[in-house]
Amino acid sequence: MNRILIAEDEPRIASFLEKGLRAAGYVTTVVDNGIAAAGFAQRDEFDLFILDLGLPGQDGLAVLAQLRARGVRIPVIVLTARDAVPDRVAGLDLGADDYVTKPFSFEELLARVRVRLRDRGQPVVATLRAGPVELDLLRRTASVNGREIELTAREFLLAETLLRHPRQVLSREQILDRVWGLSHDPGSNVVDVYVGYLRRKLGPDLIQTVRGVGYRLNADC
Repeated sequence: MNRILIAEDEPRIASFLEKGLRAAGYVTTVVDNGIAAAGFAQRDEFDLFILDLGLPGQDGLAVLAQLRARGVRIPVIVLTARDAVPDRVAGLDLGADDYVTKPFSFEELLARVRVRLRDRGQPVVATLRAGPVELDLLRRTASVNGREIELTAREFLLAETLLRHPRQVLSREQILDRVWGLSHDPGSNVVDVYVGYLRRKLGPDLIQTVRGVGYRLNADC
């Protein structure tokens, strides 16, 4: 069972995160200041760290820098109200694995938790590309041949999931798990619907249908 450390000084948000993650089957520990967060995160007992930046005692960026300087490789998802691009760049440059801004959708955060736990140890990237399509993970934007395309949060997460697994066939069940969560109805056609949305926005040849299995990103489109 995965253990998640949460560093959040706002009691309402901390309680919301703790209850939601425990309901999803994770074991959680909550701390409300940067000094305690740095100490707990250095223990070899957590699989993921959700880190607020505006912590008392020690700023979240300082906590992150300290951990990486000491060789602590725990995956870190920064969760903060600081949504400016320079703040995102600073967090990722210091070694964060993902950056989620407040207010946030818990479903999307949960999907990102699953992705980080599954892909633990893979290098952090800021941009994903496939043919003419580019996803900027810092700004959360998509473009085709240099022209920016507006995607919803769910569309972006689906596109990111596919671009992170080029040429790999992902079943509908795998996509539901990674993008919508296990609680979603496995008999739903929501994956097919959203694949259709992406094809209309990013190009009809980007996502290939593998009949009877699922979908595959066409990295050579």
